[in-house]
Amino acid sequence: MAAEKKLKITLIKSTIGAVPKHVATVKSMGFKKLNSSVVLPDNSATRGQIQQIRHMVKVEDAE
Repeated sequence: MAAEKKLKITLIKSTIGAVPKHVATVKSMGFKKLNSSVVLPDNSATRGQIQQIRHMVKVEDAE
């Protein structure tokens, strides 16, 4: 079986002053604080969330 692709996403910009919808997206992705990282599956739902807050995150391939 092939391993599922994963993305390592790091929050690099604060949610202070952000649009409430973007704050909710950040929380739903599992970020707790600034410069924290989460590993999520590389699928269309995750890509959509990243697209919405692309100015606040850094995305890398997870090993």
